[in-house]
Amino acid sequence: MNDEKDPSVVNVFAALDYQVESVISRVLLKNAGGTITLFAFDAGEGLSEHKTPYDAFVTVVEGETRIRIADTEHTLKAGDSLILPANIPHAVDSITKFKMLLVMIKAPKSES
Repeated sequence: MNDEKDPSVVNVFAALDYQVESVISRVLLKNAGGTITLFAFDAGEGLSEHKTPYDAFVTVVEGETRIRIADTEHTLKAGDSLILPANIPHAVDSITKFKMLLVMIKAPKSES
């Protein structure tokens, strides 16, 4: 999983294996500022609609997914990223097996 020469190097393709009919995750970094979590979804799996009090940034590592934010659907494939705004309902449905990196920023939303 990690580079033997530098244990802080993580290969996101190899760091988490798919499991049949499952969604699994691995926290790569967690501190007071937020978390970085790698997810692996088997085809047909997903996360039901929910919302979080923090903004998040999703990057699809491999495969293809459909992410719904409020009433808008987004189809993403490897290399695509999407911002999940705080307090807005969203859901994730896999189209194929896919992996995503989720960066959760645990800070109050700034007033612009």
